[in-house]
Amino acid sequence: MGLFFQVVLPIMAVFGSGFILQRIRILDVKSLATTSIYIFLPALVFTTLYESSFNQGFTYIIIFAFFLLFMMIVIIKILALIFKWDQSVESGSILTTAFMNGGNYGVPVILYSIGEAAMPYAIFFMVLQSLVMNVFGVYYASRSTSGFSHAFNTIFKMPATYAAVLAFFFQAVPWDMPESVYSTMSMVADAAIPLMMVMLGMQLASITSLKFNWQVILSAVVVRMVISPLLAFLFVWILPVEPVLASVIIIVAAMPSAATTTMYAIEFDSEPDLVSSITLVTTLISIVTVTVLLNVIA
Repeated sequence: MGLFFQVVLPIMAVFGSGFILQRIRILDVKSLATTSIYIFLPALVFTTLYESSFNQGFTYIIIFAFFLLFMMIVIIKILALIFKWDQSVESGSILTTAFMNGGNYGVPVILYSIGEAAMPYAIFFMVLQSLVMNVFGVYYASRSTSGFSHAFNTIFKMPATYAAVLAFFFQAVPWDMPESVYSTMSMVADAAIPLMMVMLGMQLASITSLKFNWQVILSAVVVRMVISPLLAFLFVWILPVEPVLASVIIIVAAMPSAATTTMYAIEFDSEPDLVSSITLVTTLISIVTVTVLLNVIA
């Protein structure tokens, strides 16, 4: 229970503060999300990756991200055939199982449970997940209308993508960034994680319409919260992954559904109520599953 009180409970308390605030005041979550995406998140991505050294661990993260994405899509397509789901239900299930909340939720859990040494891996995974989600997530949410053209265009609208590229570029060139500039970016970056945590609580509080199709929800919950971390354990067991990176991969794989998938589902009318329900249920269940997982890793 020590890890629950040290890691999970404080994080849930911050989520809860955002949830309660949104229920009381009903703020514009979209404006807050835009501020985070265009200012705070790029600063966090840049400063973290600028200070890290690119090693084989980052290659393992790329391999794992696409391995997990492929496995989640295949599993959901098999379930869709077995249970005879409509394409919209299949798309909604893929959104909530293939894309986990590695940013708002995963980064603070990794920071508080593993420490600063794991942050470059966690941030890199978050950026990569955003890129993958902006392509495949948008595609599955909009495949009946927009398809891949809209999905690929979305990538170039994400500042975190450019922040990661610039971080690796400035790492490679023989030039030190002025301290005044870097300290300013670091100050903004320090506020990014608390902001993302509060924002997740507000996003969950903004869910107003639910659709409890328990066959689909239970299937998605098992795939996201059980099968996904088991695949992560298998991955780190087969490949020679260092302990810190192995813990990051397993923790990220055990995260609940990404809250952003709800926005995609609403925008492209891909079972938004069902996606919201799965996101909410997986987040609530994660209080138990993440606590158990952290004890297993420890």
